[in-house]
Amino acid sequence: MGITARGVGLLVAAVVLLTAGFRFAYPELTLLGAAAGAAVGYAALVAAWRPRLTVTRRADPDRVARGEPASMTLTVRNTGRLRSANLLAEDRCGERTVPVPVLRLRPGRDTEVRYDVPTDRRGVVPVGPLRVTRRDPLGLVALARPYGVTVPVWVHPRIHPLTAVPTGAGRSLDGRVDGVPHGSITFDSLREYVVGDELRRVHWRTSARVGELMVRENVDTSLPRLVVLLDNRVAAHPGLVGGVAESFESACEAAASIVTAAHRADLPVLLLLVAAEPAQVTTPDGEGGPLDRLAAAELSGDGAAVRTATTRLRQDRLGDTLIFLTGPGGRDELGHVGALRGAYPSVVVGVFGATEPTPPGTAGLVVVDAADGAQFAAEWDGVRRW
Repeated sequence: MGITARGVGLLVAAVVLLTAGFRFAYPELTLLGAAAGAAVGYAALVAAWRPRLTVTRRADPDRVARGEPASMTLTVRNTGRLRSANLLAEDRCGERTVPVPVLRLRPGRDTEVRYDVPTDRRGVVPVGPLRVTRRDPLGLVALARPYGVTVPVWVHPRIHPLTAVPTGAGRSLDGRVDGVPHGSITFDSLREYVVGDELRRVHWRTSARVGELMVRENVDTSLPRLVVLLDNRVAAHPGLVGGVAESFESACEAAASIVTAAHRADLPVLLLLVAAEPAQVTTPDGEGGPLDRLAAAELSGDGAAVRTATTRLRQDRLGDTLIFLTGPGGRDELGHVGALRGAYPSVVVGVFGATEPTPPGTAGLVVVDAADGAQFAAEWDGVRRW
């Protein structure tokens, strides 16, 4: 609850009048002071009354690419028995506020507001909650309360079409490395039988030895497994303007394009960030996919994260094709990425926003210099067959 400047003035006047009236025995001053104090008290009681409002909102759509239109529809319904008098409401959309007309909203009626959500920048735009401010008729006291929940709108990076994804090389579980692009089935592990498993997959020799049915698990080992490593360190993307590094935005667009092309080709792909990711925005069904993670990706100041990430990649061998996307400041770390060529048959680096081209043969890697995500997609055909 907040007392307005008018309310503060009246409250001070009430104290002065009451003090003077009692001290100098002026009943008229005492009466005026009591009336002023009663007005402030009445205003506080009126503002403290909580209107019964139901707020629903619908994003259309709730996931868009950067620059695409998105809108929010907000519906406010008065579920109480009294008219919602002296109410001012505004909805929060990112960093701006949108006025919502709820003044004199009758019982059982609703009002609807539709407005555009800004999508000119990649990110997660929080929309809501609705802020409703109730004032007394004299404007002495104002009380603001939130209504409804916050609904996120994911603004994904732009996706540039790639004509193909790398065929790479498949690393079989028995130690072989091949380049078969169509896939083959290889034994992976054994697990306990569950109802519904095919009997032809039962491994009878092991079942007889352990005394219960064991089923073979197979994997397709010749399909190339892609690992996209996005460098989100501040040191890799210098030149922040308004909190935005264009080289990082371009790297996010390239990562989104590669992930989308891999999914369309039914190829397994894993997206990793060099530095720790921020707290993820999740949906009621759980955590979002790679594009949601790219929308929420932020720059981090962890300068030693590249060594940690490359150590993990070397130990776990998460795929066959490694694509490292960084900015001008990340070229100093290409030696650590080049050391992964023994674990990953194919390693490609994308450098965005550099004023000078990367020297040829840097760390023995295939390096693509691009001004933005569109140029990276245009030059992809020239390096996709490694």
